[in-house]
Amino acid sequence: MTTRQQPRRRDEDMRLAATAAALSRAEALGPALVARARDTELARHVPEVTMAELRAHDLFRILQPRRYGGAECDIVTLLDIAEALARADASVAWTWASLASHMWMLGLFDAEAQAHVWGRDNQALIASSLAFPAGHAVRVAGGFELSGDWRFATGAGLCPWILLGAIVISDDDADAFEYRVFLVRTADVQLVDNWDAMGLRGTGSGDVSVQKLRVPSAMSLGAAAMTGGAEAAGPPLYRLPVFALYPFVLAGVALGNAEACLSEFTQIARQRAANYNRAKLADFQSIQMRIAGAAAKVDAARRIMRGTLIEAMDDARADHTPDLIRRACYRRDGAFAVNLCTEAVATLFKANGASGLAGTNVMQRQFRDAQAIDAHIAFSFDAAGTMYGRVALGLPIDNPLLQP
Repeated sequence: MTTRQQPRRRDEDMRLAATAAALSRAEALGPALVARARDTELARHVPEVTMAELRAHDLFRILQPRRYGGAECDIVTLLDIAEALARADASVAWTWASLASHMWMLGLFDAEAQAHVWGRDNQALIASSLAFPAGHAVRVAGGFELSGDWRFATGAGLCPWILLGAIVISDDDADAFEYRVFLVRTADVQLVDNWDAMGLRGTGSGDVSVQKLRVPSAMSLGAAAMTGGAEAAGPPLYRLPVFALYPFVLAGVALGNAEACLSEFTQIARQRAANYNRAKLADFQSIQMRIAGAAAKVDAARRIMRGTLIEAMDDARADHTPDLIRRACYRRDGAFAVNLCTEAVATLFKANGASGLAGTNVMQRQFRDAQAIDAHIAFSFDAAGTMYGRVALGLPIDNPLLQP
């Protein structure tokens, strides 16, 4: 082994050890999260006892830069831990994945912004709402003036900081604009406690409102700086195309939820008899086929998700910049894989019959959560598929977040 290879090998060994340890800690939380799932739904946000456990197990900082005490694992770890947590409670997994991913995003900001947040508290959590058209900003002396109304700010009430996406209009050209991300204190925004949804009820994904908030230049980042590639600075994790891979930030939640539903239904089918003739459900060919079909979809989704992220990390380590068709493929495959999980859960829920409707039956929560996950715009195959098709056909697209 050459002298140059030795530090790289040590770095890889550290990353693998940190990944394995974090995944083990996440899996250990499963029983407590299952027992608390109903309370989490009723609270409409992740309870403080669960947040304390996630912090104590040091799970939020898996993608935080090492210089601030983070594990700096690769993006596959985000998927794997979200999957593990979602097998217990999709709301907890969704909240965790959202907040943990923002450690990765802050790692792309200017060193001054990172020091401002983590220099004071290296465990500070960050929420977000990155629907750019929901906000607008104008340039002022020393920074920007930000206004807007955003939806679906998961876990914002649990975080001292929040990332907000907005469009900056040029003073010189009304037709020119820039997508930017703004890092602001949650205390400086208005949080609207209006999250009351069918699924993912425990995520606290309420609205955010801001009016003419001054944001220093160092606390803002152009979306173009988050598109990754060989020219991006820092370790491979921070050279990934954030918005092209965005579906995979939350895809592990759909995967773990579907796995839990498949396990639950399989156990039910092994033990239960049909109401009308007392025949064992396990002996019905239709039940056997539904289990096989659902399992195939879950396994295929896992291969797509992990395979895509492994490939993206390999590209980043090799300083290879994915082209536009590859980025469109990321969005297409992320949506497709989650849709497979949604279909698997729907198949099993229907096969469970009227028993699955009871409020005490865990499958009704898994079904509701699957529908809520699938409703996220990142998992709309209509949108992702159309965009991929346009790129494949050589037609222009109007998504500046996807460009290399």
